[in-house]
Amino acid sequence: MKKLYFLIFFLIITSFNLFSQNTPSFVSDSIDSYIHRGMNNWQIPGVAVLIVKDGKVIFEKGFGVKELGKDDLVDENTLFMIGSNTKAFTGTALAVLEYDEKLKLDDKVIKYLPDFKMKDEWVTKELNLQDIVSHRMGLETFQGDFMYWTSDLNADEVIEKFGMISPKYNFRTKYGYTNAGYAIAGKVIEKVSGLSWGEFLKEKIFKPLEMNRTVPLSEEFVKSDNIAKPHTYVDGKISLIPFQNIDNLAPCGSIGSSVNDLSHWVIAQLDSGKYDGVIAIPFSAIQKTRQLLSIERRVRHPYNKTHYSLYGMGWAFQDYEGREIVMHTGGVNGFVTSVTLMPEEKLGIVVLTNTDQNAFFQSLKWEILDAYLGLPYRNYDSTFFASNQKRKSDQDSLIITMKDSAKLNLSPENDLQNFAGRYENEVYGYADLVRKDNFLELTLEHHSRLRGKLEYIGNNRFFCTYSDPTYGKKVFPFFIEDGKITSFDLFVDDFIEYLPYKFVKK
Repeated sequence: MKKLYFLIFFLIITSFNLFSQNTPSFVSDSIDSYIHRGMNNWQIPGVAVLIVKDGKVIFEKGFGVKELGKDDLVDENTLFMIGSNTKAFTGTALAVLEYDEKLKLDDKVIKYLPDFKMKDEWVTKELNLQDIVSHRMGLETFQGDFMYWTSDLNADEVIEKFGMISPKYNFRTKYGYTNAGYAIAGKVIEKVSGLSWGEFLKEKIFKPLEMNRTVPLSEEFVKSDNIAKPHTYVDGKISLIPFQNIDNLAPCGSIGSSVNDLSHWVIAQLDSGKYDGVIAIPFSAIQKTRQLLSIERRVRHPYNKTHYSLYGMGWAFQDYEGREIVMHTGGVNGFVTSVTLMPEEKLGIVVLTNTDQNAFFQSLKWEILDAYLGLPYRNYDSTFFASNQKRKSDQDSLIITMKDSAKLNLSPENDLQNFAGRYENEVYGYADLVRKDNFLELTLEHHSRLRGKLEYIGNNRFFCTYSDPTYGKKVFPFFIEDGKITSFDLFVDDFIEYLPYKFVKK
């Protein structure tokens, strides 16, 4: 009996020592306190974290709460919206269809969507499936996103509007992150497979990987149990915000998943498509998604060696300390997330958060990567948080200045009523401005629930406060010719789109 006890004790100690040798002290000893500190700094209600190493789940845990002010705790099965981490699933779906000999990735889009049109007829004819998912269509990053984001446009209308946009750059000459390209990919998947994009993912990816809680659509997410709620900053305070339906752009960002389900996805990505010893995704399909198709930019890491960032089919790629990182981030209203793979180390990291105003989802990722590579502890979150506080302070000061200008009750050169009326953007549609006492109220054709309060701040400029804080607070310049108001430029928060929309007075 004593020998048996000794043997059991020996095995326990041996396995503990092996765990200690393979798992960095940051992960085994410090990660919980690091996460709690980061959540406190950034005021993040809830976080879920996953670490996979050598085919095994090393760390899988929820922290905090699903909703601010409530006691319902986040766990490993809590669903978060994963945003643009959806793109890797859509890219994989296309690659699986090629594996099944249903399409070729260099096929032209119009082969499957004959009515599809781009502004340039030649581009319409040449645009292929890899172009639409690798962000090399000639558009500026996020160009067109305001039109689709939480609008009443359906997927077909999104694609039609997208084709009317004038790209900022020449075709295939510059990387520009284009969400609507994935809406087009979703329609191709539907046309080729005979299933909706969501049903195809369920059948060909979620089911083989036993991702039983994962849902493809935001409409399904809000009906699920054990879900995290979205939060953002409103007037300097972290606040709960309503769920928003983004299913018109579903293939670019609408999946809801948990760290438990995503562990299956990560394990398969790091083991040639196998999960639980069975091939769930063809390895050739995984390889296709990792073909380097677009040069994103040169990058510099604040401490360590890195040089480039490239893009494939739903994945970004970066060199880091002599190894390749396969990664993506995701951001939708109230959530930011990251999925990171280092195939040479068989290492995978997932960080899910339920506020869209934090960089912790990135700092934790880098801390874990460095720990596994034996690099010095850097406390990335301290650096990222200080930088964010400076940016936020500058932004808050600008907003205060704008509000102070509005409080002066300046009189515009034209009567305020002259600014009222209907304006039109040739692609978006119309915007209406109605006078309300000493301000104008903005309503938009395709954003029926959104309002803007426009207060005059001088020099034919108005300060717009949107009813949905996700859209931000922006200055709209108005343009006057021969004493008549002709147009204005509409801006939204950079989280949605960088470029302005010109609306011309009717």
